Amino acid sequence: MPARHLSPDRVRAARQAVRVTVAATAVFYPAVYALHQPVIAVYALFTPIALGLLSSPPGGSRRRARVVLLALPFALALTALGTVLAVTTGAAVAGMVVVGFALTFGAVCGPAPAGVAPGLLLFYVLACFPPYAPDALPQRLVGVLLGTALLLLCELLLLPAPPDPPYSERIADALDLAATSAVVAAHGRGTAPDRARLLSTTGRGLRLSQQPPGSRPTGAGRTHRALAEAGAATRRLLDQLARTTPTANRDLASETLLRGIAAACTRTADALRGAPAVPGPEVLEEMAADFVAHRGRSSGSRTAPAPALLVHRSTVLATAASAITVQAAVAVALGGRRTLTGLPREQFWYARPSTVRLWAARLTGNVTRRSVCFQNAVRTAVGIGAARLVAGALDLSHGFWVLLAVLTLGRTTAGATWSAVRSAAVGTLLGALAAGVLLFEAGGAAVVSAVVLVPAMLLAFTLGPIAGPAWAQGLFTLVVACAFSQLSPVTWRLAEARLLDVLTGCAIGLLCGLLAWPSGARGEVRHSMAELLRAAAPLVEVTAAATVAPGTPDAAGRPAEEAVRLTRRRLRIAEAAYAQYRTEAGRSPADGGSDWLAALNCAGHALVGAHWLPRLSPGPMPPDARHWARESAGELADALVRAADFPPGGVRVRRTPIPRSVLAAVPAPALPALVDVEVWFSGLGADLAEMRGDSRPVRSRAA
Repeated sequence: MPARHLSPDRVRAARQAVRVTVAATAVFYPAVYALHQPVIAVYALFTPIALGLLSSPPGGSRRRARVVLLALPFALALTALGTVLAVTTGAAVAGMVVVGFALTFGAVCGPAPAGVAPGLLLFYVLACFPPYAPDALPQRLVGVLLGTALLLLCELLLLPAPPDPPYSERIADALDLAATSAVVAAHGRGTAPDRARLLSTTGRGLRLSQQPPGSRPTGAGRTHRALAEAGAATRRLLDQLARTTPTANRDLASETLLRGIAAACTRTADALRGAPAVPGPEVLEEMAADFVAHRGRSSGSRTAPAPALLVHRSTVLATAASAITVQAAVAVALGGRRTLTGLPREQFWYARPSTVRLWAARLTGNVTRRSVCFQNAVRTAVGIGAARLVAGALDLSHGFWVLLAVLTLGRTTAGATWSAVRSAAVGTLLGALAAGVLLFEAGGAAVVSAVVLVPAMLLAFTLGPIAGPAWAQGLFTLVVACAFSQLSPVTWRLAEARLLDVLTGCAIGLLCGLLAWPSGARGEVRHSMAELLRAAAPLVEVTAAATVAPGTPDAAGRPAEEAVRLTRRRLRIAEAAYAQYRTEAGRSPADGGSDWLAALNCAGHALVGAHWLPRLSPGPMPPDARHWARESAGELADALVRAADFPPGGVRVRRTPIPRSVLAAVPAPALPALVDVEVWFSGLGADLAEMRGDSRPVRSRAA
């Protein structure tokens, strides 16, 4: 028979189950049978479960251990806070709401806070339930310390998890491909279909959704922001190289710049792989500046180049801008650069502020009811607060199981919550029956539970994460029955209490799922994308005005800065909504996903133009050129506003190429900048075409 290979998820779950089980039981048994300290035993048992199983710290064992160590002070503080606020039900509920919201909302700051938030919340949940025992706080803290210490040792020494491949390595591989493709393009042959497909596939592989959770640069700090910027610019660079077309005649200026792009990509890839020197974008900037100064002339003559050659050079310059962005972002991420002289300040706004300010910007930017992160935090806080109120009002003997059910079974949509609750109810019922039989047959003999606990934990922690809520809740019911039967004499009615508590938590979680944003990100992604497109519409008009008519009221600095800031903020909210939308159950790729992704690309394209086009402007252009740019930008802005309603048939953009009379009237030094605007309009029109499902390319018609 052929050998059956275990999936990576199963292997990962089995290894983590072994680490958590060893860490939890290594202190539990001595605390119960040698020290006779049940409080220490309980907290030492649940600490590895909270930080090693309920939490999902990103990365390999070393990184997970570092995250657990950093979470330890918060675990101790939450244990102390829960112990103090357990004095009354009202105080415990208020603390539950505040702590639940703060920990869940803190997930916007990156994968590490998001990974440990559920586990940290469990420490407050355990401590805030009756009996009110402030004198037991030292034992609780000792249990947390011992459990954390054992978990750290197990993470590092017992079946350590391999590290996730870093995102920087993926960017470096993509830059190597970009370098070879730029050399090919420098010969004027264009990009072959096979290479174009490879470039496009590699670019899609750089999307954050394609990365392991531990390697996604989604944090609020400077390094993560810069790596995310470098990844986005690399994707844009690959797409631009994939669309490179052959030229009729050799263009030495474009060839020189393309070779400079290739060299810059190679040096940046080496830096991402650990080379001691982190190159800045200065060399490529100088080459691009020289290219801009001479691209208005034909090679070897002083005559104005043909419009087709201007379009080609504009495309090459846009490719260079993407490569410069990658170099600058890597210099910020790895080289610690805080100032980038000569580059768009708005694009690299995160380079100068302190880490505290960057975190504050991320948090305040999501304090809106349209943020899915804010919605999730409110839903979680209300749910666990209601669960604590019900458990306290009904004086449930093991009320923290109610909150644990709400915490582990809550989903972002009502449908997903109902599915999880239904499976969990069935699993808990079967687990309660098995636990009742075990306790009844054991007749109060703790040795039976002591023998069954370890295999039950291994089985529960291995199957639970991969087999679904039914297996997780059923096997965990058996685990808690075996654990608590060793702390004090219990009967089969412990399994009954567990069943009732879980069902109560299921009902509360389902009610919250029905009342608080039951559709999850489905409705929010449409609204956030619509707001993003509406914000990008005036940005297009302001950018065009700043390029062809700098100094006019329409191109004033403050309106442009406000338009960039608003678009960037709404882009971040839309990206978060789209990321959650793709993770929710029942989402198929055909379920409007291409529309949303095209909207994100369109807004990103608009921001890139806003950052770079005004910098290339030689000054005010003739009235006819300004009129064409204003009319074209207005039509495109109107199309963006209409596209925000996502009509079934899409939105058609009426493209108006630069009239020949305008091309003839524009001075030679200003003509390339006008063509840059036309090429930018063409790219935005292509993005809108993708939004309506039309895959036909929209080519520039400047000629």
